[in-house]
Amino acid sequence: MIHYKTEEEIEIMARCGKILAEVLFDVLTHVKPGVTELELDALADKLIKEKGGQAGFKLVEGYHHAICISTNEVVVHGIPTNNKLKEGDVVGIDCGVFLQGFHTDMAETVRVSKSSKLDEIDVFLKTGKDALELAIQEAKIGNRVGNISKTIQDVVEKKGGYSIVRSLVGHGVGRSLHEEPEVPGFLSGKIENTPLLKEGMTIAIEVIYNMGKRDVIYANNDGWTIKSKDNSPSGVFERTVLITQNGPIVLTQ
Repeated sequence: MIHYKTEEEIEIMARCGKILAEVLFDVLTHVKPGVTELELDALADKLIKEKGGQAGFKLVEGYHHAICISTNEVVVHGIPTNNKLKEGDVVGIDCGVFLQGFHTDMAETVRVSKSSKLDEIDVFLKTGKDALELAIQEAKIGNRVGNISKTIQDVVEKKGGYSIVRSLVGHGVGRSLHEEPEVPGFLSGKIENTPLLKEGMTIAIEVIYNMGKRDVIYANNDGWTIKSKDNSPSGVFERTVLITQNGPIVLTQ
């Protein structure tokens, strides 16, 4: 069942999303050579607490970190380790905040010490960011989830070598970290058969994609980490978005 949020609930989620955006973008400034994944996790946890929130991912059964960190071929759900980041690494950070009974969810992928010279990795990351921005524009009353899905898939896969991961999708978000509806980054079937977007819906729109083929596998025997099967770099971009009469509002802004 899809949960439509009240004005009071939206106000809480907006505060929650603001905390999350501030924390994540602060953490991203510390993505530098020599910094460990665990240090970034500890920083996120500290900042969330200082701002009055809780680390939403720590509320997921069996998970004990404030962030998931996806380095290079890791797609999602990477557990932070003592791995030190190095020049050129592709690092995706996914983070959630819980505040007064509500969750928000957000992810961003960056490159460690980006070169001044544009290369294929920079193009890859820009493609994912562009796909997210255009998909958010489709999150409006009268459209359907399929409009979002088709936009993401069209932008990413028109590049010819990139692939949307099919086994991982965006989702509704609110009282639970994962609610209905599912929001895939690809279109399966007809748009008119996908859920209608209505006022008060809050959804986490995610672009989860690989530089190579779409197939993924579990890695590290930890039950969480998912990586690209062909070891190609992966990226994830995500925002929590509210559907309103006046168009989409990004709550994690």
